[in-house]
Amino acid sequence: MAKPPGSTSLAVEKTEREPLYRQLFARSGFGFAALDAEGRIVEANATLLRSFAVTALEDLPRFDACVSAKDRSIIAYAMRPKSAEQAPWEIRLQRPDGTEFWVLASFIEPPAPPGEATPPAMIVQTIDIDERKRNALELAEREARWNHALESAGQGVWDHDFSRGDLFYSRQWRAIRGLQPDDAIDSSLESWIQSVHPDDRAHVIGEIKKQETGQTPVSVFSYRERHKEGHWVWIESRGAVVEYGPDGKPSRIAGTDTDITERKEAEERLAQMSRRLELALDVSRIGVFEVNLKTSEVQWDDRMVEIYGLTEEPNATTWERALHPLDQRKATTKVQDGVFNGKDFANEFRIIRGDGEIRHLRGRSAPYVDTTGVPRLIGANWDVTDDVELQEELTHAKELAEARAGELESAKARIEYTALHDHLTGLPNRRYLDATIEDAARQAQQTGSRLAVLHIDLDRFKEINDTLGHLAGDQMLIHAAGVLRELKGDGDFVARIGGDEFVFLSSGPNGRNLAVLAEAIVEAMRKPVTFNGHICRFGASVGIASQSGAAIDAKQLLVNADLALYRAKNRGRSRHEFFTSDFQAQIIVNKQTADEILSGIEQSRFLPYYQPQFCARTLDIIGVETLARWDHPTRGILAPDTFLKIAEDLDCVATIDRIVLEKSLADFAEWQSLGLGIGKISANVSSKRLHDPELGRSLRTLDIKPQSLSFELLESIFLDDCDRTVLENLAEMRKLGIDIEIDDFGTGHASIVSLMKLSPRRLKIDRQLVKPVSRSPGQRKLVGTIVEIGRSLNIEVVAEGVETPAHVAIMRDLGCDILQGYALARPMPAQAIPDFVRREEWRLEAGNVRDLQNEVRRAVNR
Repeated sequence: MAKPPGSTSLAVEKTEREPLYRQLFARSGFGFAALDAEGRIVEANATLLRSFAVTALEDLPRFDACVSAKDRSIIAYAMRPKSAEQAPWEIRLQRPDGTEFWVLASFIEPPAPPGEATPPAMIVQTIDIDERKRNALELAEREARWNHALESAGQGVWDHDFSRGDLFYSRQWRAIRGLQPDDAIDSSLESWIQSVHPDDRAHVIGEIKKQETGQTPVSVFSYRERHKEGHWVWIESRGAVVEYGPDGKPSRIAGTDTDITERKEAEERLAQMSRRLELALDVSRIGVFEVNLKTSEVQWDDRMVEIYGLTEEPNATTWERALHPLDQRKATTKVQDGVFNGKDFANEFRIIRGDGEIRHLRGRSAPYVDTTGVPRLIGANWDVTDDVELQEELTHAKELAEARAGELESAKARIEYTALHDHLTGLPNRRYLDATIEDAARQAQQTGSRLAVLHIDLDRFKEINDTLGHLAGDQMLIHAAGVLRELKGDGDFVARIGGDEFVFLSSGPNGRNLAVLAEAIVEAMRKPVTFNGHICRFGASVGIASQSGAAIDAKQLLVNADLALYRAKNRGRSRHEFFTSDFQAQIIVNKQTADEILSGIEQSRFLPYYQPQFCARTLDIIGVETLARWDHPTRGILAPDTFLKIAEDLDCVATIDRIVLEKSLADFAEWQSLGLGIGKISANVSSKRLHDPELGRSLRTLDIKPQSLSFELLESIFLDDCDRTVLENLAEMRKLGIDIEIDDFGTGHASIVSLMKLSPRRLKIDRQLVKPVSRSPGQRKLVGTIVEIGRSLNIEVVAEGVETPAHVAIMRDLGCDILQGYALARPMPAQAIPDFVRREEWRLEAGNVRDLQNEVRRAVNR
């Protein structure tokens, strides 16, 4: 329909009977628009046109173009069919000039009354809410900015509206206490006060009462509250009365809480630092002052007043008046120059105290400009009178010392000589040697020449010292020093390094023949020396080591010479030996073996092997001898000859013995439980362990059944080493039921008396005596004699080294009680013993004993 000209209320053509929605458009104060099925605006009332700032319908585009791009997605949803009953939508519409305004829009599908024309597809009703909406958004934005500001400042907001019972706590308020936004809060005073530090509760309750009673409209106080994680948080609470009730009392109080923990901790650190500084100044007796250079006003602390001995307040002239007249010009000039230059400075002067005493002071001052622009001078003074007097005394002492310089130099020379020389022989000592050999090594490195060390040790010196006394020993040392002096040439150096040891250094481009030199030393030391009518003879062993060129290592050279000396003494003494690469290689091997032995002890790799012992008459097993073995990780099972010497040097033989003994006792207990018929075990005991005072205590800790264990002692031990400790240990063994056996009998110097004294249970004939019995009548007779001695003393006789069936028969005929050797059994590990005992294969290997006896008798008669 065409629009009638001049119409302002409805953009529609009037007919005689208008549709109902048009009448509604004309009478409503709301904006209305009718849309066709394509979304075009076909009709609109004047209110809607005014809101778009247009006068004609043609000025409006399609309805969706009238909606702000920000809300078009909402329109698409709101205009869906059958959505007419939904609540109104807050959307932004856009005028033709691009400006936007907020409306509350409703979308209606109009009904088709009977008899009326077809209604539009959609009716849109708008209510202008632009001003209200913009005010609300601005208010929300302001509130958000305020909340952000409070949170950035670390302030949590709280609001207690008592009249409405509404208690509000902001997110930051909760965060200060470690609470989550949805954590429940018990706001009752009785519950909340329990989270306050006990020392702060009374104070906090008092401040809250002042707020609630209106005594203080605004209050600020600090306290500690427990954080959710358990630690204490310092909080500064600021509150103010917002509203009052009809009774004049506060009905609403609001405020902020701020976490001031860091500030409190910083204040505490500052306080501690101030206390420490104050204590330091007090202990050091340092006085502090400050001067206003503009007004000449001075401030002195109590220590300054005490140092100057004042009885009145200091003023601008106090310091200068206290200065000693002789120091006044120098001290004041120092201050003036420091202030003029603007740099800190030191000063030293004397003062005359208020009581007339003269004191020496030192000071340090620094000019500066304070925050208000006022120039000031700050500084400190301290009393150094004692230091000055001490310095004066030291100066006087120095003058006395300088006066006696000649005497001191002479005394110094004597002291240095004494410190570097042996007092007995006059030769250089070890300290002198260490310095000299380093210098000689450096020189030889530079020139490429040879440096040789001869380490000399006197033989049989101890015997002379012990028999003829120390005077005789001293005379021998003096004689030896004289011999070495006579043999010393140009470039040589001789020192006594302690006891009866000397070192002879030979260096220079024309090296001496070291073998000839060493032999000359040995020959000269062999010559007899007379002392108080006694002819004394001793000798010397010499170890030689040499290096040349850049490879010289002075310390290693001394070590190598000492090792060569060790070899010379082991090879018979009164001789010389050179350190060689082979010797060094052997040392390396020994060192590696020593390390492996110690590691083996830690890993318990030492174990017992057992060689069975048999009754000579029945060939029944009656016992086993325990033999130490080393289960080497790479070399397998090793016998003692591969490690015993090095173990003795390491002083760990006793430890190995104990390990082997403990394992053998455990094996023996297992055999007993199996009923193998092995009656005893025997083990070797070294001389060093027999001398151990702790041996008895150590044995008492072991589970040893009486007569189940025998200790084998070398013949030389019980003859030569029966001192008190050995005898006590032997007695302790007998108390524990341990039998004593004499090992290797016949190779030492045993006597019938010593056998009777020791009273062993058994003696073992050495294999060297057993081996030739099958072919030597004299040897059989000797062994027979030993057997008879044993029988006469009620001592069992063990024959070891029984290697053939003939040995078995002969040693049985000679009356031996026990047989041991390869003819019957070889050493074996513990796990092989049970099977060996059960199979009795030794009886087959030993042959028919009776036939062997007859054969032996025929051989003897021939």
